Amino acid sequence: MFSSAYENGGHRIFNENEIGLTGAGDSAIGIPFISRDPPEHTQYRKHIMPAVSPHRLGDIEKRIRLRVEALVDSIPLGEPINLVPLLSAPLPLLTLCELLGVEQELWTKLYDWTNAFVGEDDPDFRQSPEAMAMTLQDFFGFASDLFTARRSQPGGDIASMLANMEIGGKAVSLPEFIGNLILVLVGANETTRNSLSHTVAAFSDHPGQWQALRADRTLFKTAVPEMVRWASPVLHMRRTATEDTEIAGQAIRKGDKVVMWYASGNRDETVFTAADKFDINRSHNPHVGFGFGQHVCVGSRLAEMQLRIAFETLADRVGHFEVTGRPRRFRSNFLNGLKNLDVVLHPC
Repeated sequence: MFSSAYENGGHRIFNENEIGLTGAGDSAIGIPFISRDPPEHTQYRKHIMPAVSPHRLGDIEKRIRLRVEALVDSIPLGEPINLVPLLSAPLPLLTLCELLGVEQELWTKLYDWTNAFVGEDDPDFRQSPEAMAMTLQDFFGFASDLFTARRSQPGGDIASMLANMEIGGKAVSLPEFIGNLILVLVGANETTRNSLSHTVAAFSDHPGQWQALRADRTLFKTAVPEMVRWASPVLHMRRTATEDTEIAGQAIRKGDKVVMWYASGNRDETVFTAADKFDINRSHNPHVGFGFGQHVCVGSRLAEMQLRIAFETLADRVGHFEVTGRPRRFRSNFLNGLKNLDVVLHPC
């Protein structure tokens, strides 16, 4: 009844079938599986899910912890820093490099590309149509080389799975690979990055919550979902009604766009007690920070793992956080992103 299919406009407020997936007229980008309905959507998920299964990920938790420790080691405690380029951004992107089977040094390029993909309204990320065209050309070159390499020598990484999928008995094309690769880049990066930044800001505003977590590490079980609920890193998804219906007394006509505001759902006072309170003890937390149902984020457990490890590591070293300036936000109605987070990590 509520479609995210490309032919119906896709999953964003704007119509993807009119202006492209990133809003830049990018005809070389194929349809990502987030912009497909069942049964095709389900077939794509069946190929992707094994890539983030505990069996496939193996001892990735150990490697993530080593990365976090190395990143935190490089942060001067007690001094003003911008947390985004030092921890929030590199952590999920370094993990993504491992999952894609590419060099760790590539994380800075992935950072620039994903900012450009999601920052259609932000002049810092899209300075001009010409600059965006150069960014896309750079990314397309990388993606094309990766597609060719994984087709000729597939491995156990996500890029190999994306390049060698067969849907309905037909091999995926390069444009389809590119569309799904962008989806993986954005999904694996933005949610963790921005949840981490917003949570540090929350602990700065609520120092008692940080002290409680440092004192009782069992609280991580409820703290991590609260981090995601509070941050609401993805602000919305959109569907198109395929028939007339009604929601809570609101008439919906066939063809209407229906926007799901996750930020609103995560503050729903009919669901959450003291919805506007940051509470790491919150036991009933059916947040929609990772979506819901058949479109729930396939990497949500990995994102939660990275958040847990990051704050476990910080809890051993940081007595309290002090945000020293108002952060600059993405100019976006899609992502609740912070471009910077100026903060002092005061040592224990």
